[in-house]
Amino acid sequence: MATLGLIVGNRGFFPSELCEEGRKRVERILHELAVETIALTPEDTPYGTVETYTEAKKCAALFKANAHKIEGILVTLPNFGDERGVAEAIRLSGLNVPVLIHAFPDEIEKMSLVNRRDSFCGKMSVCNNLRQYNLPFSLTRQHTIAPEAEAFKADLLKFMAVCRVVNGLKKARFGQIGVRPANFTTVRYSEKILEKNGISVEPFDLAEVLGQVDRVKAEEPRVQEKIKALTNYASTTGIDGAALTKMARFAVVLDSLIKEHEWDGTAIQCWTAMEEYFGVVPCAIMSMLSELKNPSACEADITGLIGMYSLMLASGRPSALLDWNNNYGDDPDKAVVFHCSNLPQDIFGHEAVMDYQAIVAGTVGKKNTYGTLVGRIKPTNATYCRVSTDDLHGQVRAYVGEGEITDDSLDTFGGYGVIKIPRFQRLLHYICENGFEHHVAISPGEVGAVIYEAFTKYLKWDTYYHTSAQAHVHEFS
Repeated sequence: MATLGLIVGNRGFFPSELCEEGRKRVERILHELAVETIALTPEDTPYGTVETYTEAKKCAALFKANAHKIEGILVTLPNFGDERGVAEAIRLSGLNVPVLIHAFPDEIEKMSLVNRRDSFCGKMSVCNNLRQYNLPFSLTRQHTIAPEAEAFKADLLKFMAVCRVVNGLKKARFGQIGVRPANFTTVRYSEKILEKNGISVEPFDLAEVLGQVDRVKAEEPRVQEKIKALTNYASTTGIDGAALTKMARFAVVLDSLIKEHEWDGTAIQCWTAMEEYFGVVPCAIMSMLSELKNPSACEADITGLIGMYSLMLASGRPSALLDWNNNYGDDPDKAVVFHCSNLPQDIFGHEAVMDYQAIVAGTVGKKNTYGTLVGRIKPTNATYCRVSTDDLHGQVRAYVGEGEITDDSLDTFGGYGVIKIPRFQRLLHYICENGFEHHVAISPGEVGAVIYEAFTKYLKWDTYYHTSAQAHVHEFS
């Protein structure tokens, strides 16, 4: 269950009784959406509201005591509300979480002194003070809206997704297994810039990991259980039994490292050390991890992994790392997205099968490349995202947008699909002109607005939001 800190604003010049019924209405909707609230009660302050500095201090103390639980703060204004009380409560709490500002609408037939709210005006004052206090905040799409409205429920769900992305990235821990392939200078990144943004990366030598794998015996029950999991996960018809055992032994060690170090995701060296010196590709194991929402990226691409993790947090669905790989005929708004592949089964519609890696097999032999997941990406609306570190300027930067995985005909191998993106050529120009990588993270669902708000408003990352109409670029110096 998600948890929000709730601040009910009040101003004594306006009917305080509106705060009593307003609070109950908001809490009813939050409960309906399975959101727990931490808030002052009527025993703490009048109607459990915040108006004075003393009440703000009480609210802040309550939030501090529950800081480990609170993922975001919802400010609701059943009447005008005291803007300073709201701002003081948030500042004094010391919480560094997203904040959503909600205001109740007035009703035309209820505009007398005893029942008019003036929340329309009060919301502006609250936002003005939050800006003065340098406290970032989010807004509902409609300036005032009844909490029972479906649009408000959608606003809350979007806000909770923003909270997941922001809070998840601020304390993310990732494991990097091995180094990037020598020729993949595109996936260079700065550990220090990521650490400055709360993202920790722990590198592990691939040789050390394979050394641990060597100590795991094929007959161990945990290996046999992993073999069974692999065969249940995807069809393994034609896959060499010895290769399945190698995959299972590697998975056992990887699972152990993830648990020990509490990694939220991994980026793994593959090309071509795994094939040459261990004799399988790690794709199926990585696919299973991503399916379990512990995303795993190819070619030690840590910032690609951050894009995957962000999308997973926003959408609640498994994500994948793909190449912007080919044009699709002469359609300027379509392209082929591809990897060889470790995409999760959710992306494939659970129809992928295990095979060998056709590209690398030409170099190291087919018997050393079993373990890839092959299939077509299921048609769906999707969000794409790329995160990168701008080492010259010491910043994290990103782009995000939405498109459609189509059912256009395509006969190829690996994990693949056709994506359609409005004004795609503009996006491609932006990628090239700004030196972004050829990898892109993709997840089912339309969460571009969530990612953009989380990245720009709360994480302060330079981010380009590619839309069908006006593109948005948010830069920070």
